[in-house]
Amino acid sequence: MSPSQFATTHWSLVLAARDRAEPGADDALSSLCGLYWYPLYAYVRRRGHGADEAHDLTQEFFARLLEKDFLAGVDRGKGQFRSFLLAACNHFLANEHDRARAKKRGGGRAVLSLDAADAEGRYLGEPADALTPEKLFERRWALALLQQVMARLRDEFEAKGKARLFDRLRGFLVGEKGVGYRQAADELGLSEGAVKVAVHRMRQRYRELLHEEIARTVGAPAEVEEEVRALFAALGS
Repeated sequence: MSPSQFATTHWSLVLAARDRAEPGADDALSSLCGLYWYPLYAYVRRRGHGADEAHDLTQEFFARLLEKDFLAGVDRGKGQFRSFLLAACNHFLANEHDRARAKKRGGGRAVLSLDAADAEGRYLGEPADALTPEKLFERRWALALLQQVMARLRDEFEAKGKARLFDRLRGFLVGEKGVGYRQAADELGLSEGAVKVAVHRMRQRYRELLHEEIARTVGAPAEVEEEVRALFAALGS
């Protein structure tokens, strides 16, 4: 990955929003927060907060994240974006005085379109196991990243007029066995060899996009592989 590719990272968006120097940075960071709000919602719920309170806290946290003063002390060299986000959330939750003050000035600012019913429905579907709030956050963070990668890959296929091909073959990216190649080939009107080639290319592009997406969340290119390992460890926990 070239330096120019690595430059547009989640950290870059955070720093741009902090400095207010780049037009559109707030919108970009808002989109970033929208992608990762559920992992934090699940974290707050697992910390023992009720559904309504967790929704308000998550909403208010991201409102604070988008404020210049909240980001003033951000240092990209401190590590992964997910670690920064979780540490910032913990600081926010611990600051009862600020929470009370936020409510007085109207807290729960709607900076993100968060569907409370959807969030709670997703949370109630979480395994009733002994996962700590931190482990649950990391698992949901990993799943959010993989969903983002899958969405980007589908967008690429759709742009080439190959959405049907992607939708039929995407199962081979997530565990469908090779015995299904013949059936897929028959349904798509392709040879079995052509399907195998298409799946191979999809997997290759999927890996490339995964590394690109993870690169957006770390402070240096050398940390990408470590974060890939952490991602799959979180999924297996």
